[in-house]
Amino acid sequence: MSRKKLTVYDYLQCKGKRQLSVIFVHNADEARAAEEAGIDMICTSHDAPQFGIYNSFDELKRIREAAPTCFMQSGTASNIASEYDAMKVSHKYLEIGADVIYGGNWSYKIIRGLRDENIPINSHVGLVPGKATWIGGFRAIGKTADEAAGVLKHTLELQEAGAIGVELEVVPPKVAEVITKKVEIMTLSMGSGSGCDGQYLFANDVLGYTEGHIPRHARIYKDFKKEYARLQEERVNAFKEFHKDTTEKNFNDPKITVGIEDKEFEKFLTLIEKI
Repeated sequence: MSRKKLTVYDYLQCKGKRQLSVIFVHNADEARAAEEAGIDMICTSHDAPQFGIYNSFDELKRIREAAPTCFMQSGTASNIASEYDAMKVSHKYLEIGADVIYGGNWSYKIIRGLRDENIPINSHVGLVPGKATWIGGFRAIGKTADEAAGVLKHTLELQEAGAIGVELEVVPPKVAEVITKKVEIMTLSMGSGSGCDGQYLFANDVLGYTEGHIPRHARIYKDFKKEYARLQEERVNAFKEFHKDTTEKNFNDPKITVGIEDKEFEKFLTLIEKI
């Protein structure tokens, strides 16, 4: 059954009415699965190996094509030095069909400038990975009254600057729910409970193939790591069999080769004696 893709207007209208399912996808296969599963929103990035993201910008185009009715957020992990740089990269994403741009590390000034140009931006509060050094590393934010109030203040400032939503990462659910009710923009929970406007997970966590540290807020639904290991073993076995067939000269099978009639072959042998 076909469905209508959310517009920015629809996205904002979902606030307080229903929770959106949000998944970060790494490739077109994951995007296609999100589309078939009815996921509301997909998030993408590229060329960010420090965050385990190895796909190219061209893969983002394939992701968009694979999930045509998913609301799509795209962004870059690269540092943005100016409003001009942000404008340029945002238009690059909008041109391939992104619906909203991720600007989690962007200043209020940059976000305000882009809003003046009607470019929709989602930002980031709580634990912001790109700014973790300012809060003492990767840790929960908002476990004290002052810190929780700071998260609300940050969200309101982003709202005033023109952001249309925020990823709200590793904030106590009680705090996140209050913040969600006090702001007009969308809040997407990453380990911040079900009181936000959306629930955000990474596909590698959902599918259980995360390498190294698994975030506390990750919820694993399938064990793809085990399946990938099995597939790698089968891949090696297939290559071994191919290597064996090569060394044993098992590629004259008429099922995979073409033949020549005996009289034509004899004629060929006669012809080449003159060459």
